[in-house]
Amino acid sequence: MTRETRASGFAGARALVLPACLFWAGSTACAGAAFEIDDQTRMEIGIWAQGWYQYVEQGTANEKALHDFMARRAYLSLKGQVTPYFEFFTHITADRLGQEGLDNPSLGLGSGVAFRDLWITVNLDEAFKIQIGRMYVPLTRSFGTTSTKALLTTDLPFLQGGVRGMVFYANKVGRDDGITVWGNPLDGLIQYRLMISEGVEQQRNPDDRLRLSGRLAVNLLEPEKAWFNPGTYLGQKEILSVGVGYDTQRGLTLNGIPRQDNRVWTADIFLDHPVGGGAVTVEAAYIDIDNSTQTHNFSALAAGDDAGNAYVQAGYLLPGKIGPGRLQPYARYESVDVQGKSATDFVSVGSSYYFKGHDAKISVDYTLVDAPSDRSSQSLVTLQVAVGF
Repeated sequence: MTRETRASGFAGARALVLPACLFWAGSTACAGAAFEIDDQTRMEIGIWAQGWYQYVEQGTANEKALHDFMARRAYLSLKGQVTPYFEFFTHITADRLGQEGLDNPSLGLGSGVAFRDLWITVNLDEAFKIQIGRMYVPLTRSFGTTSTKALLTTDLPFLQGGVRGMVFYANKVGRDDGITVWGNPLDGLIQYRLMISEGVEQQRNPDDRLRLSGRLAVNLLEPEKAWFNPGTYLGQKEILSVGVGYDTQRGLTLNGIPRQDNRVWTADIFLDHPVGGGAVTVEAAYIDIDNSTQTHNFSALAAGDDAGNAYVQAGYLLPGKIGPGRLQPYARYESVDVQGKSATDFVSVGSSYYFKGHDAKISVDYTLVDAPSDRSSQSLVTLQVAVGF
């Protein structure tokens, strides 16, 4: 066999092995693997899932109490670099698979599988990157930079899609299609993100105006340079970050009223620091909404309303192990105050037990919803098992 024949055979074998690993990523050692194809080209594959049991108390006379089992999130992630200047990322996802009363398979909700994130990055410099595709809207910290694989609490805040709530802004399951310029100048002292995207579409956007959104974070201790950040670092980093965001889209038809301008601004602070052999995590944010684009299912917020939303959450990773893992109790308070309507408050307490950081954990959450006058106060209990590679 000649050298050329052997080289051709090796190349052919590699071409067969990589797709095979992709196919079997959910059940073999290829899961979580990294492949280096040549000195510039590489690919990473990962899988991650959350299984839920949830009890939902009756909220209105037309509802009934639920005992609901679901796959809350199931992700297959593919990440690659073609050259140092071109990268890509995607999440192929099923979300809320089996949730009672929910089925939108084209978005991977209730049933079906969809591309949840999908973008190409032109990486010109650490301080200047161009990202094109479907991605997080750069507005809030909680649902703009934080990975849902690594939350402090069992799920997101209610007004940002948590538990059984909805995201308060126009979105495609929390994302939007557009182009983002972002980077980490000054060695990560600041991170900026600026996005132009579709936002509200079709009949509610008769002039097809684009959406503009942006976020700026200042990192006062260690930097956060990644696109996705953990909601708690479990004592591995010292983070103090202050962020602000802005989102706007003009000329919309909201609740039947034309020529409405949607504007949102937000400010947040995040602290994560080792303390006494454990670690403390604290996050707080305020969101001001002018002419909301969405109607929320758990609060009085409707399209066209003005509202304020605030939350504060905190957790403490206890020192040392308890059995094979570590315990992190947490609590969160969130309020949605709609102008001219009743306020809604959410109180959550819970704990996560980490067998292997965010890659293997069990969480239990109790949430009380103090709802507007047309709903009764409502309890929700969630048990989550999460695993990832």
